[in-house]
Amino acid sequence: MKAVQIVKPGQLTIIDIEKPELSGPDQVLVKMTAAGICGSDVGIYHGSNAAATYPRIIGHEMVGKVVETGSGVTHIKVGERVIVNQVTSCGHCYPCRIGRGNVCDHLAVRGVHIDGGYREYIAVPESDCYLLPDSISDEDAVMIEPTTIGIQACTRAELNKDDMLLIYGSGALGSSILKTASLICEHIIVADVQESKLEAARRNGAVYTINTREEDLVSKVKEYTNGHGATVSIDAVCNKDSLSQLLDATGNAGRVITMGFSTSPTEISQFAITSKELDVRGSRLQNKMFGKAIDLIREGKLDLLGSVSHTFPLTKAQEAFDFVDSRDPSIRKVVLTFDF
Repeated sequence: MKAVQIVKPGQLTIIDIEKPELSGPDQVLVKMTAAGICGSDVGIYHGSNAAATYPRIIGHEMVGKVVETGSGVTHIKVGERVIVNQVTSCGHCYPCRIGRGNVCDHLAVRGVHIDGGYREYIAVPESDCYLLPDSISDEDAVMIEPTTIGIQACTRAELNKDDMLLIYGSGALGSSILKTASLICEHIIVADVQESKLEAARRNGAVYTINTREEDLVSKVKEYTNGHGATVSIDAVCNKDSLSQLLDATGNAGRVITMGFSTSPTEISQFAITSKELDVRGSRLQNKMFGKAIDLIREGKLDLLGSVSHTFPLTKAQEAFDFVDSRDPSIRKVVLTFDF
């Protein structure tokens, strides 16, 4: 079968590998039908993702159809469509014991630390598969995984209906966070440098927007929060300066959520945190959030239709990554398909 492997940074290759076999009674074999290209996949390709190891078959937004099940599989049947959890954890370490397997001491993420979904077939435990609603296509279902990241961030922020939320960044990550946050609270501010993205944010639930190319982030946030500052700020920009900016834009007793993997040094002062008694919390991946995202779809509260702007067959992965790198303004989500 064919797969896409990043041999080393900058080198993407289509390879032929053996079709996997079920390794245990709890395993299912999934024939891939759609896999999304995420910013972290691009980072692995360019060598800027510090968590990745090489060579690696990438891809962690994985949708497919079950074609074989082990003898111990009880809930999933051949022919059913599923999305595959990218997080694998040991179940025994301290984080796992307290219910936070997404930061397991022995964490292995499919497509990052172990081989992922840019291949025709993948064998995984039944427990890592989530059934898809009939109302969503395979291509659109790819967006469930980014949605789980947004749900995780809002959960880590303990976001509630009375919060005044600042989402810094309105790209793919910020947009996913906004979809979840708008179901929880109404007072949402979105900041970005592109007016087109801010227009989209307003359509999707942002009450206030800030164009940081033309307006001062901190002063506008204070204006939109009656001088207090945001009660929750979520960093969807994730550059070396964004954390310090959010510490300034967040009011007393607020929560600041970081999501970036930048290894560049960031200058912050303890005073900015201690004087306002801020909670600064990381949010990584997702912690069993697929069920929540799928429930929202079934209930009609979450609409992921139309999020995908372009598709490419797996065999044209290089062309797809080049297109993503072009930063064409028409790009929303690019998905690899397996109909070749």
